[in-house]
Amino acid sequence: MSFYQDAPELKNQYRDDRPLRRYLDRVLPSEVFSDIEPELEEMGELAAGPHYALSLKHRLDEPEHIPFDAWGKRIDEVRVNAAWDEYAKVAATHGVVATGYERKHGAHSRVHQFALVYLFDPSSQYYTCPLAMTDGCARSLEVLAPDALRDQVLPHLIARDPDKAWTSGQWMTERIGGSDVGQSETTAKKDGADWLLRGTKWFTSAVTSQVALTLARPEGNGPGGKGLALFLVRVRDESGRLQNILVHRLKDKLGTRQLPTAELSLEDTPAILIGDPHDGVRHMSTMLNITRTWNAVCSAAKLRRGVALARNFASKRVAFGAPLSEKPLHLETLADLAAEQQASCFVALHVAGLLGREEAGELDDAGAAILRLSTPIAKLLTAKQAVAGTSEVCEAFGGAGYMEDTGIPELLRDTQVFPIWEGTTNVLSLEAFRSIQRADALKPFTADIRERAANAEAIHDALDHAESWWAEAAKRDPAITEAGARQFSVTLGRCLAGSLLVEQAVASDDVRDVEAARRFMAHGIDCIATVPDVPVTRALALDV
Repeated sequence: MSFYQDAPELKNQYRDDRPLRRYLDRVLPSEVFSDIEPELEEMGELAAGPHYALSLKHRLDEPEHIPFDAWGKRIDEVRVNAAWDEYAKVAATHGVVATGYERKHGAHSRVHQFALVYLFDPSSQYYTCPLAMTDGCARSLEVLAPDALRDQVLPHLIARDPDKAWTSGQWMTERIGGSDVGQSETTAKKDGADWLLRGTKWFTSAVTSQVALTLARPEGNGPGGKGLALFLVRVRDESGRLQNILVHRLKDKLGTRQLPTAELSLEDTPAILIGDPHDGVRHMSTMLNITRTWNAVCSAAKLRRGVALARNFASKRVAFGAPLSEKPLHLETLADLAAEQQASCFVALHVAGLLGREEAGELDDAGAAILRLSTPIAKLLTAKQAVAGTSEVCEAFGGAGYMEDTGIPELLRDTQVFPIWEGTTNVLSLEAFRSIQRADALKPFTADIRERAANAEAIHDALDHAESWWAEAAKRDPAITEAGARQFSVTLGRCLAGSLLVEQAVASDDVRDVEAARRFMAHGIDCIATVPDVPVTRALALDV
């Protein structure tokens, strides 16, 4: 009889995630945890069952751009696969965005929401991308928009009725600049109460959304980021036709291939100004705080999916006379992966908790500074963990992990976007610098970590090194300081993650939590030792 390997299976993704359950049980009031747990159970079942099956069935069904109808009329229709329709309904009815705005549980509402996101994401074919931008748009409107506009659009962005729910795009990237949005060439011309936008957007995710936030330069404004304004675009008119928007093509990407990402032009597209006409970049930070949190949560979620599949496969795959689950070296690999994944989950939900407290008015100045620094740190750390971890997951499956029809390589390809979306690792490392300089965030950030990990010597030593390295920046060649931004930021991130694992281990009676903290710290906390102590040269970097 021929042998056929059984495929890995998923159990309920909430019940099967002990670290998530234990973390939520500890950080949430008992009445809140009891109230939300049935929702998480239901989402965990959808993620492991119907949604996972949908994601595999429609794995190859990519969006299609239809430029013209049968009679030559320009329509620029973008069609997505049938799975996306189901994800849209579930996201709305389960309040994957709405939960954060209904604020049923006050300051804990964002943890509730992002626990749903964490469970929903891995089987959703990146439907979380438009949801993240919808959340960012909703918060921007809530904070910045005039009452009339907010009342008109916000209810659609946070609706639980699928027939009324909208999503939002985020159209910032242009040919001339990605992270450097100050180079934007899109112009805005006043047209009565509204504005008309002209320009090309090089990379626009979720082009099927009903609205989008974008940057443009009003006529008469100066160059750079100070001259940009934030606008809301209603993508289609009442008849469903694009409003002076030309879709050139869908992007051919490494991963996230079911997500419709377009290159388009705005050709006198009607738009509504959000906030001050000279503060677009600053206003954009409201949105970025939200979308970077989504990025961190979804990074942790994708790595969690990889760990879940690899663990299940280890019990099914027999090699050299025994299941992989009985092989010490394989167990060591899976334990290392689990420790990093648990750390990424805790970091992402910790930032979600800070965000919820800020929105509830419960953060003082020190807490606000901690959130400002924690957000870019969490995003860059979890994204790197996800890429490294899902690469290891592919290897855990051997040859099957390299075969597209198993769905395993898709995890790695899709995860690679996380260090790029919402700011690369280097951009976010410099953002961490600015958070420290402008908000004096380092002292409260490190003090909070020290309190959480009072007996963790490795974390305290790494924080000592980070603080002294930063204090000596004024005496150092600025080029050396900038060259060390990544190592410095990763050190802060690993200190934060380690402290959260230690806190859980201290509060827990489960040896697995102690083991996770021990392993994570054994992987290394202090990365600053690798920072060069001489000015950066072009020689090796550019081979000149």
